[in-house]
Amino acid sequence: MSVAAKTVQTDFTLRRPLAAGQPVVHWRLGPIAEQRYDVADQPMKGEMDPFFFLTKHKNFIPHEYPCRTQFAAERRGKRPQVGAEFSSGRIWLPFASPRVDLSGFWFRPTVLGTWAETIIDAASAGEALLRLRTCGGAILFVNGGEAGWMAPYGRNLESAEDFRVALSAGRNDIRIWFDDLAERDARYYFQLDYLSGPAAAVALPIEVEGAVADAMEAALDDMRFERPAYDGGEVALVTGVALPRDAQVAVEIEGDFMSIEAPVRFAFELSAGQPRLPIADTEQLPSDFRHFKVTLTIGGHAASRVFGVEICHARRQGGAPETLAARIDEALSEVAGHAEADTVRALARLAKGQEGAETDAMISGVLPAIEDCHDCADFILVPLLWCRRAYGDRLDASLRGRVDKAILGYRYWMDEPGNDVQWYFSENHALLFHTAAYLAGGLLPEARFVRSGRSGREQSAVGAARVRAWLDHFETWEMAEFNSAPYFPIDLKGLCALYALAPDKDIADRAGKAVIRLLEIVARSAHHGMLTGAQGRSYEHTLRAARSLELSGICRMVWGKGNYGMRFHALPQLALCLRDHGLSIPAELAPIASVADDTAWEWSFAQGQDRFARLYHHKTRGHAMGSAAGYRWNQWGYQETVLHARLGGNADAQIWINHPGEVLQSGYGRPSYWGGSGTLPRVHQYRDLAVVSFSCSDEQPDFTHAWFPAGVFDTVRIDGQSALAQAGDAFAMLMTDVPLSQVTSGPTAGNELRAAGRKATWIVRLGDRNTDLPTLESWSDAFAGLSLHSGADGQFTVEDPEYGTVRFLADATIVAEGRTLDPASWTVRGEATRMKRRE
Repeated sequence: MSVAAKTVQTDFTLRRPLAAGQPVVHWRLGPIAEQRYDVADQPMKGEMDPFFFLTKHKNFIPHEYPCRTQFAAERRGKRPQVGAEFSSGRIWLPFASPRVDLSGFWFRPTVLGTWAETIIDAASAGEALLRLRTCGGAILFVNGGEAGWMAPYGRNLESAEDFRVALSAGRNDIRIWFDDLAERDARYYFQLDYLSGPAAAVALPIEVEGAVADAMEAALDDMRFERPAYDGGEVALVTGVALPRDAQVAVEIEGDFMSIEAPVRFAFELSAGQPRLPIADTEQLPSDFRHFKVTLTIGGHAASRVFGVEICHARRQGGAPETLAARIDEALSEVAGHAEADTVRALARLAKGQEGAETDAMISGVLPAIEDCHDCADFILVPLLWCRRAYGDRLDASLRGRVDKAILGYRYWMDEPGNDVQWYFSENHALLFHTAAYLAGGLLPEARFVRSGRSGREQSAVGAARVRAWLDHFETWEMAEFNSAPYFPIDLKGLCALYALAPDKDIADRAGKAVIRLLEIVARSAHHGMLTGAQGRSYEHTLRAARSLELSGICRMVWGKGNYGMRFHALPQLALCLRDHGLSIPAELAPIASVADDTAWEWSFAQGQDRFARLYHHKTRGHAMGSAAGYRWNQWGYQETVLHARLGGNADAQIWINHPGEVLQSGYGRPSYWGGSGTLPRVHQYRDLAVVSFSCSDEQPDFTHAWFPAGVFDTVRIDGQSALAQAGDAFAMLMTDVPLSQVTSGPTAGNELRAAGRKATWIVRLGDRNTDLPTLESWSDAFAGLSLHSGADGQFTVEDPEYGTVRFLADATIVAEGRTLDPASWTVRGEATRMKRRE
């Protein structure tokens, strides 16, 4: 049972022991006070940065906006400005996190400020040493007096200060005001460590008996979904901790930070002792990866936690139509009827002849983000330009005028004046900005663009030059955010618009070739409609959302395998390129995207400027695995997933291994619990054999882990330092040099394997059923002797029953089966090789 379930005192107090060296993790929080922070419109200097996430100092991103420059000049090194009256309301429960973490995403520069309060009950009077950590600023108050403050205000970069404070015997009121400037993704948190002092406990006054509060926290601590993902049936949460009283339950369901849909809410009563919280049928809930905020209330005391799960309406969608034409029509109908209400959906509706008030409302509803230059407004603008160009006569005249005004007032690049925090530096955003400038200028050639002062014709010429430069870079180096499932569709969004709408034939032709190239990369990295491979930037909501991710829908439309979610960037644009603009996808990609015979494919290629990511992929009909070779070993990571595997035909039967960047689950960290690695491991892969070796920073979490959804596999066996799984005709073995433990409580119960400590080496071996090894037992017996031997000069050696001696050298070269694979020689174009499979 967790610490939260242990009752120390049965009064109306939430009481927890506080040992020296531990963080103080139970608090009452006030609301987040938010105030927009605008600076004078001004241009910025800079260009697209293909290396922005290859962080040099921890995971700090160096680019600074004028708003941060001014904010830092006003506040850095100065006592923080308390921006709200003291208030405290909701209880913050840690669930293993040492921080009070309110991180999130703000689309305009916004000053945030929050009060936090706790009570430290000291056994005797004495001096305590406290360490306060934050990225922004903070003031520490003890018993009504100010104990000190800190004001580093480094964007998403943690600093720490130590404070010596006098504690009285008994109750000590601890208050913290913390604040920061949020620019897009903001790491907004603080951590207070009790380094030394009198024997003490946290003792927060609450509205119910301590035993009841303990049970509520323990119930949430143990709570998890019955399944790792839902493609039908009833969605329900379960817990192994019974509540002693009836509780009111509120469930609020939201998408990720980019979702524009209003939250869906449910409220019901949970009877005492009832372990199951049924919520709704899958079809009643919005699809995509969703966050469920569950709040339990008893006697005025409320406790909350966020849980994440994928919802996919796969049963409603059924199998894909047989012909490409029918699948194109299905894709447009799916987006038109079921997508989030944005300009992408409006485009699909207009293309289906569904113009009118409902479609107009979708456009007008998102126009404020363009008019106010919100971050990611470029995602909305490009399909809006397609709507305006191709179907403008179907829009209401007043709406059309407002659209044109928004187009003329938008900020298309950082050299134009503005005060926003649009992200100009990544290649996917850069493409959309330049595409939008090019197409918008051509749409309104005689009009004056407000920020640049150029005529539309001039704006289009500037955009065209930048588009051509972007295509030059892409054709040389391809994706900086290598092989990333969330960024293929965004690149495709811009490229499809260029192919269909560009007035210059050279740009249209080059964009069409780029579309086909991206689809080829997807085909080679996909396994039956699901991208499977190393990714330069990933999120929990893109890794765990196997079926509803947009790439799955693209694979369904193009090759007949996959499903649709609810959020789209490129699907209708790609559909229209195929339906209306003559785009043709090479037929030879279909059997590669979904292997149906006994072929085994090896695919090695490089991505990013100077080929900084060297990628390897191996797949058969039964399984697939991809990895990044020699990629930034032992450095702080950002959002990179460097090994990913999939078994059988079940989309959810996937495995990846990482080192969490934070222990808060469903958090906003980059890296987060599942998305990316706090410290990147040394990774080698040869065909179906991989080695993942971690040596993690002491500042980061002290375990590595694997996503291993046991309930999805046909057969599972976990024992000591190994885990086995079978899905369909595919087998997997995971072995570690330290004991493996299966997580059995909390949000990832049954889906997570952990290896304790910051140093651990994992061996991954996949295989297919064959005549010699027809069962998981016989296959695992054959490979049970796998082990890794470290040799001179950093060499790893594995004796593999099928491949013989496999040597993994310190420069990432692999020697096996009379072959030498040298990632330094891998090209952007790549090399695909048919391999012999074991019969």
